[in-house]
This record gives sequence, structure tokens and C-alpha cells, in this order.
Amino acid sequence: MPRVIAPACAALVVAVSVTPAAAQSASASQDRVLVMPFENVKRDGTIFWLGEASAVLLADNLGGLGLNAIARPERRLAFERLQVPPSAVLSDATVIRIGQLVGAAQVIVGSLQLEADGLVVRARRLALDVGRIEADVTERGPVADLFAIFDRIAERLAMRPQGLSGASRPERPPMTAFENFIKGILAEMPATAATYLNAALAGFPGYDRARLALWETYSEQGDHQRALAALDPIGAASPWARRARFYRGLSELTLKQFDDAFATYKPLAEQDATPTVLNNLGVVQLRRGGNLNSGLPSFYFDRAAQADPGDPDYFFNLGYAYWQGRDYPSAVHWLREAVRRSPADGDAHWVLGAVLAASGNPAEAAREKELATRLSSTYQEWQERPVGEQVPRGLERVKTDEIELPHARRLETKIVETTQRDQQELAAFYLERARRLFQQEDYREASVELDRVLFLSPYLASAHLLLGRVHLKNGRVRDAIDALKIALWSSETAEAHVVLADAYIQADEPDEARKEAARALALDPTSADAKRLVDMLKSP
Repeated sequence: MPRVIAPACAALVVAVSVTPAAAQSASASQDRVLVMPFENVKRDGTIFWLGEASAVLLADNLGGLGLNAIARPERRLAFERLQVPPSAVLSDATVIRIGQLVGAAQVIVGSLQLEADGLVVRARRLALDVGRIEADVTERGPVADLFAIFDRIAERLAMRPQGLSGASRPERPPMTAFENFIKGILAEMPATAATYLNAALAGFPGYDRARLALWETYSEQGDHQRALAALDPIGAASPWARRARFYRGLSELTLKQFDDAFATYKPLAEQDATPTVLNNLGVVQLRRGGNLNSGLPSFYFDRAAQADPGDPDYFFNLGYAYWQGRDYPSAVHWLREAVRRSPADGDAHWVLGAVLAASGNPAEAAREKELATRLSSTYQEWQERPVGEQVPRGLERVKTDEIELPHARRLETKIVETTQRDQQELAAFYLERARRLFQQEDYREASVELDRVLFLSPYLASAHLLLGRVHLKNGRVRDAIDALKIALWSSETAEAHVVLADAYIQADEPDEARKEAARALALDPTSADAKRLVDMLKSP
């Protein structure tokens, strides 16, 4: 049953769906719940904002009841990762893929409409593991009773009839302020967003969540001084204080106020050394020049990588910091770790190529740089610069939020600790499992197995070819194109060119598709698939 997602549910604005206190109280092992924006059944423009408001309110309430409700930024990132348009009609299959991407065990979808007797809201809880609706509830009442309506829905979905306690009750601003807040985070134009958010604050000056959204709005406009000023009223006792300090550090980094940024992030790390905070401390030190007393950049990047060994950004930053420090052996080691975790990372391949060239390994350096240029034309432009300028400054990666998508990769200790021979045998074992899962149309698990293969053998052509097919089945066309480019760089085959041509067709790039189809036919004149594509793509 398709449903319409509110037009700006993937907009780059802040609206955390669960209070920090509730998030901290939820067990890390607890099943995660994703609440999708509700469908406006009659496409009623007067209540367009209630689709997103429903997701925000319900996630807040579920968090208050002790459930691990997923924050809105993760939902937004999942839409971007799956390349879902902002105003898309989503099938149940797409909703399930979004839920899987954020690591949810349950997804809540719903609908709302205005009737003569008020607002009618229906919510359904879907268990992803069995694909079954586990709860289906309907509540109604006047729009003015929106908070009470969603209190009841949350209690029924969570099967917690005792209701929300005073300590766990989410922030409840006046209805007008809440409406302006939601309209602000849905607004497509930053100026419009700022108008709504400032109106929300005028009606409720203590609305710290709106201040965070206003920070992001001003940041999007490039007005970082005003963004900083938006955070000033958020006090240390606010439940949003940590997030406000994290964002303050980002503004200070952008404004090149490095000493201030260090003073902002250091206490956060002492309070709770999350990988994102440690990473940003490393960035601060890289840009201002760290030392043994305050901490070298590599010290913070290394701690971030240890805390979250599944994130390739920390390994790239670590290798990049060693490159800048002219420690080439360490740079090679950590950049290879980045590539193992993200084989399509063009920057990592390019910098690795530069380090290998500086280390006296020109043949391998050339191959790494060639792969980078296949992934993006940007690196060809870098190649034409003077040798000392081919690796730009500023490639280090800043984390813009403490909340990130869970890493799909599951890397067991035995994979990391195996010998080279054992790694080849393990890679073959996981690849065969991935092929069987692909044939069974279990694309999610096939992707997990391929992650293991590519960690063990980052340049294995057959694994990248199969990964490209998996991405196409999952609707991740750009990711598929990157995987197929690596497959062709590793080992050129007509089959890979055919699949890449299909990917370009899905990406609406017919000229590129023609090139790939023609190359496939040149490599294998008997290929029926290549002939089919060449005929289909003939210019009218």
C-alpha cells in the first residue's frame, strides 16, 4: 500500500525525534523503532504539517515510554542514502528498506485526515523480522488535542497503559509554537524556515529544540555568527545542552575559531568520549596544529577508530593526518584500512596513491590513482596540479552530528585476525554465500556477506560485480555504479559493462549507457544482453 511522505522529510534541518534523556535511558540492545511521517490521506493543505508532526510527536512519546525510538536525523540520512526523493510515494518494500538501514526492528506507519468530528489518526506497528502488522490503532479528536491524541496512540502501540510519567513526558510547547516549529523544519527555503522558527521562539522562548533547528537553518545559509547566537540561550541544564555544544563546535570550526572549538569539544569528550566528538577534536588539532600536550590529531582519530571500527571516515582521517605529518608507513596502513571499509572511497584511493608514490612504490601508486579517476573526474584535475599540490588540504572529514546511521558491516574478530591465506579462503566462502542469498532474493543479507568479502579482499572484481547487482535491486543506483566501476578496474568483462549500462539507464544517463553497451559488445560480440542494450539505446 503506497503512501505519500511529507515533502521535506529529507530536508537538511534539525528535529530530533526523541529527547536526549529518553535516548540515554533506552538500552543499547533494545529493539529500535522507526516512526515514518504519516500520510495525509486527502492531501488537505491545511494540515500538511501534521504528517511530520505525527512522526515527531509519536517518536517523542515512545521514547518517554522507554522504547528506543529513532531520531529524525537518522531517518533523514536513510532517505538520502537510499536516494529517495523528498516527496516520494513509497511502497511498503521501500519503507522496510529504510527501517533496515537504520537498524529498526519495528516500523510505525500511519495516516491522518480531517473529518466533520475532528482529526482521525490511524497508526500501525510493523515487525520487520516477520513482516507482520502487530498493532493497528485509531484515535480521533480535535486538532487542538493533538498532544493528547498521540499520547493515547503511543500508549496503545507500546502496550503501556500506565501512560507517560512526569519525568519522561516530552517537551510540550504551546500548539501554535509547535506548529511553527514543524513548518520551519519542513520549509524548503532557509529564509522561510527562519521566519517560522523565530515565530515559534517568540511564542515559547524556552523552546530549545527550535533553537537547534534555527542553528541549522542559519548554518545552511552560511551565516555562522547568527547560528552561534541562536545557541547562546540554551543553558547547561537543558536536555539539549550537549547537542547545542556539539553544534557550537561545528560553527567555531567553520569560523576558524580553533581554540574555541577545542575548548567546546574537550569537555564533551571528557564527559562522554563518543567517536564523533573525538573525531572532531582531531580535526581541530589538524587545523590548528596539535602537540603532545593538547593531543596530536592522530591521537584523537585513533581513539575514534577504536571506539567505532566500522566507520571508514576515522581511518581515512588517521591516514590523512599521518600523510600530512610525513609518516608514510603509518599513512599507508590506515588508508588501506579505510579502503577495506569503503572500497569506493575515491579520496582514500587518491591519497593512498600519493603516499605510495612518496614511499617509492610508483606502480601501485599509479593503480590507486587510476581507480580514483574512474570513480570521479575530480582526481584527473588534481593530477594536473604540481606534484606538491595534488593532495589538497582540508580533506579531513568532520562529523556534523553525533547521531549517525548504524554501520551495515558486521566484522567479526576472526576476520580481522586471519592470515592472508585464511583471508582468501574466507573471502571465497562469504562470496559463495552472497551468491546463494542473491539467488534467493535476500539482498540485505547478501550485502552483509559482500561487506565481509570486500573487507578481506577490497579489489575482488566478482564481489564488486555482485554488489553492484545487489545495489540495483535495492534501488541504490549511484552506489551500484561505483561498485561496477571498481569491478571493471579490477577485471574488465563484458558482463560488468552490461550491468553498468543497465545502471546508467536507471540513472537516466543514456549516453554513458551507450558507451558501456558498446564496450560490452566489443569484448563479447556473442553477448545477447549487450546486443539487446545496443539496439535499445540506438539514437532515434
